[in-house]
Amino acid sequence: MRRAARWRPRLRPSPRARCAPAAAAPAVAALSLSCAVAAALSLAAALSLAAPARAAAPSPTCTPATLDNSALAAGSVTVSPSPGSRDATPATQISFLGVPGRRLRAISVVGSQTGPHAGRLLGYSQGDGASFVPSRPFAEGERVTVRARVAGARGAAQLVDRFAIARLDAITSTPKTIRGGSASEIQAFHSRPDLHPPVVAVTTSSPAVAPGDLFLAPYAGPGQAGPMILDPSGGLVWFKGLPARSSAANLQVQEYLGEPVLTWWQGLVTVHGFGLGQGVIADAGYNTIAHVKAGNGLQADLHELQLTPDGSALITAYEPVLCNLSGAGGSAYGAVTDGVIQEIDIRTGLVRFQWSSLAHVPLQASYAHASRTSTREPFDFFHLNSIARDRDGSLLISARNTWASYDIDPRRGTIIWSLGGKQSTFALGPGVATAWQHDPRQLADGSISLFDNGASPRVHPQSRGVVITLDAVHRKARLLRQIIRPAALLAESQGNMQALANGDWLIGWGEIPDVSEFSPEGGLLFDAHLPAAVESYRVFRFPWAATPAHPPVFAVQQAAGAPATVFAGWNGATCVAAWRVLAGARPDAMAPAVQSPAAGFETAIAVPGVAAGSYMTVQALDAAGQVLATAATARLAG
Repeated sequence: MRRAARWRPRLRPSPRARCAPAAAAPAVAALSLSCAVAAALSLAAALSLAAPARAAAPSPTCTPATLDNSALAAGSVTVSPSPGSRDATPATQISFLGVPGRRLRAISVVGSQTGPHAGRLLGYSQGDGASFVPSRPFAEGERVTVRARVAGARGAAQLVDRFAIARLDAITSTPKTIRGGSASEIQAFHSRPDLHPPVVAVTTSSPAVAPGDLFLAPYAGPGQAGPMILDPSGGLVWFKGLPARSSAANLQVQEYLGEPVLTWWQGLVTVHGFGLGQGVIADAGYNTIAHVKAGNGLQADLHELQLTPDGSALITAYEPVLCNLSGAGGSAYGAVTDGVIQEIDIRTGLVRFQWSSLAHVPLQASYAHASRTSTREPFDFFHLNSIARDRDGSLLISARNTWASYDIDPRRGTIIWSLGGKQSTFALGPGVATAWQHDPRQLADGSISLFDNGASPRVHPQSRGVVITLDAVHRKARLLRQIIRPAALLAESQGNMQALANGDWLIGWGEIPDVSEFSPEGGLLFDAHLPAAVESYRVFRFPWAATPAHPPVFAVQQAAGAPATVFAGWNGATCVAAWRVLAGARPDAMAPAVQSPAAGFETAIAVPGVAAGSYMTVQALDAAGQVLATAATARLAG
């Protein structure tokens, strides 16, 4: 998710019957001229002392002596940090995945500077491993040796893991610039004056589109940022407005503990092109039921949040570390942002598995330029932007800045194959090569879909969706399908391509505030646009049914001598067919006054003959006329 010039390499009108269960001022001191001179001399002296120290100590080597080492130890245990790696954090835990924690014995963790580390061995909720959580952090730059015994039927096997702690780069967490817009680009509601999502304009809509609602998370432009659901016609269904400077990404429907849930990331999007935040899991009543936080001292990044059937989550994280970049054309006093995959046990928050780009991919594989970076603007050599678990359990990931997708062995952590980039396993047929791509996914037939940005800087004339078939025997990659928009778009960052159940293709254009749906043959069926300054990292279409846990709300307006107008709404409800207004002289004596079909996110209802001082409420009705929920009672101004 990086845009040149912006992303610098650093840190419905008609209702639908879709229902679900409810779920003191500082002193100012004058500084004399002599004090000012003294201060200047002190600063100069400090700088003169700092310069030789810096010259004598370039950044450390951040890549292992041997790249792509196997993380499999003692024949059955996947250990993290991986053997030989040099990019572990001072707050790292040691993860043992593959055997129950009770089989781990005599664990010894020793730092070359900090000495032996006590800690706790905490088991994963899945019962297939445990993490040793040290009672104190390691020192930056030190080497760590881990030893353990793994008990088995034929005795105990010795496990040894050696890795180094990185020297961290303290880059800023400056947020990405938020660009404003006009009032006409922002939605407003009488019943929910706290919500101000950006306007959505639909310019192409066919009845042949796939069923389901649209899931996106606008940010960076006018209105509030936050997760948003739209109905098939582009009308607002649900919106969660976030505080200023907060953003959301990756809103989608997944399954957790056997139930459909909403998941999204929220936090701070930095000027360096990654996120600092956490994942959120909400039920069909929009109640938050879990948070997914990164471990090992990192924060969850915006690029991925994938739930697994066994109660874990695959997330991305970014770790800026000092790194000698002279071998990659950069400074010996440089820094790099390491792309990190973590599998988090949602119930315990423990890190089951960690994979890092610096431990497996050479810096020279990047199409970004190390010579243009510094410790303030680290070398974003990899830019991890997606994770997907294939049918065989391997992890298919995308690295924007190496122009490659990688398939990773989930036990060893080693790269099975790479597609594209400077070291592709497969010979690329005509039209296969991608640049700055996002979102590779394995399809049911084994082929790979992905969103090819083609920029930035510009490599292809336009962004596109592609489907690629891989011939593992002959190591060839062939283009099966290309999806392009008739009016070409070039998205310099972000974006995704979703294969829909009916054969259609949905493309979210990322930095370009558009979403398009195409027929299996590539015909444009749906096109919608947000204000020009808005971005949405991805867009999806999913079936969704929800009954909010919170009640409906309403607002009343009444001009002198005119009927009252009630504005009724229920943020997130998917099965409201009509609204009934109740009114009366007392709260316990209200009777139906009028009923009106539901008309989108907020329905305006004229209510004649209601006297000042009357009590009112509204009821949400389903298609059968049954009451779904009733709003709190309010009194009309007297």
